[in-house]
Amino acid sequence: MGQTLFDKIWDAHIVNRSEGFPDVLYIDTHFIHEVTSPQAFDGLRVRGIPVFRPKQTVATADHNVPTIHQDQPIREELSRKQVDMLTKNCAEFGVELYGLGHPYQGIVHVIGPELGITIPGKTIVCGDSHTSTHGAFGTIAFGIGTSQVEQVLATQCLLQSKPKRMKIEVNGKLPFGVGAKDIILYIISKISAAGGTGYFVEYAGDTIRGLSMEGRMTICNMSIEMGARGGMIAPDQTTFDYVKDKEFAPKGEAWDKALAWWKTLYSDKDAVFDEVLYFNAADIEPMITYGTNPGMGIGITQNIPAKEALEQHEQNSYQKALDYMALQDNTEILGKPIDYVFIGSCTNSRIEDLRQVAEFVKGRHKAPHVTAWIVPGSKQVQLQAIAEGLDKVFESAGFFLREPGCSACLGMNEDKIPAGKYCVSTSNRNFEGRQGPNARTFLASPLTAAAAAVTGRVTDVREMLSEPEFVEF
Repeated sequence: MGQTLFDKIWDAHIVNRSEGFPDVLYIDTHFIHEVTSPQAFDGLRVRGIPVFRPKQTVATADHNVPTIHQDQPIREELSRKQVDMLTKNCAEFGVELYGLGHPYQGIVHVIGPELGITIPGKTIVCGDSHTSTHGAFGTIAFGIGTSQVEQVLATQCLLQSKPKRMKIEVNGKLPFGVGAKDIILYIISKISAAGGTGYFVEYAGDTIRGLSMEGRMTICNMSIEMGARGGMIAPDQTTFDYVKDKEFAPKGEAWDKALAWWKTLYSDKDAVFDEVLYFNAADIEPMITYGTNPGMGIGITQNIPAKEALEQHEQNSYQKALDYMALQDNTEILGKPIDYVFIGSCTNSRIEDLRQVAEFVKGRHKAPHVTAWIVPGSKQVQLQAIAEGLDKVFESAGFFLREPGCSACLGMNEDKIPAGKYCVSTSNRNFEGRQGPNARTFLASPLTAAAAAVTGRVTDVREMLSEPEFVEF
């Protein structure tokens, strides 16, 4: 019997397997940041042990950093304390840190791929749920808790029970105006925010293969939002071309050797998955969420579902979500006035996302009442955007290009959406209070977010596009 891509990588990293116990899994790369690492370092300190393999640990500051005036001291006390502690811990334990002011600083799931640290066939972990992003390169990548961060720092291994395998296949040509973010929001809306629980997902099909690496990262990033342990895509020429010549990617003979192995990383034709789901790209339109979990999404022209259509036991929580969002069931969301637009996060803050938004807003201007933030995912993305003149395009359109960080994705820093305000966000979660206490979040693609900023309301971006210019995303 053939193996799945997941099986091939998992089995190649098993240090020990015993019946009735979790596998001891070797971890190739461990990313850390300021939020989930302090207690782990304290644990090492108490036990008097070092980081086992510091060269395989990469640190950056991202969650708590301000996205303006990064050359000045952080104003929020907790944020400042956590960033300072990361600096202290990395210096003490010999871990490479890409902190504020470093040319490689940025969101952990953006810098790994752009630096060539993320390469096919690896096992990658981080104390952050959206580590699944790295699966776009054909890796087993997943988030871990603080105690597990300590475990990896101490041993470079992790105790893990092998999850079930799911394949999600998407085939067909994407309709005009539809992109990667719409694909994943559509899938989650169909299988629910818990539909992938217990599984590691492999995305396949000609629609997925037609995506850029940035689009693939967006897909894998939100695997966790369907409850999955992670998501992955088999590496192909698109992957190899992206990785080649990156700063820390293999070079010379090492590249040739790595590439030969990477080309074996695919699911065999006779591989067996525990579940297989199929979707038709032609059925997808620009998506937007209306509730308080990413599974509560609809096509931009559809009505919010009627409460009576749900099972009885679902109706109370459904009504609670609509009450929080101040929306009515069985009504359209199209045309709903909005207050903020946030384009950023580890889901949609790469240079391709910024280029797409800049192309759309060029010659346009945001609505007067809308505050529009564009937050690059890394210092390299920021500098590339400036080099290409995108900052001037944004400035002319009334958008504010900030400095890199997680920003308004999670409201742990200074970038918060005020209570009661509506934000169209390219981030990954729309939980109650996620972007600030009592903030209301609509998840959408960068193009849908940009359209909302210009019109001041939830808008079908297809009405504002010239089709020949925007066929592929």
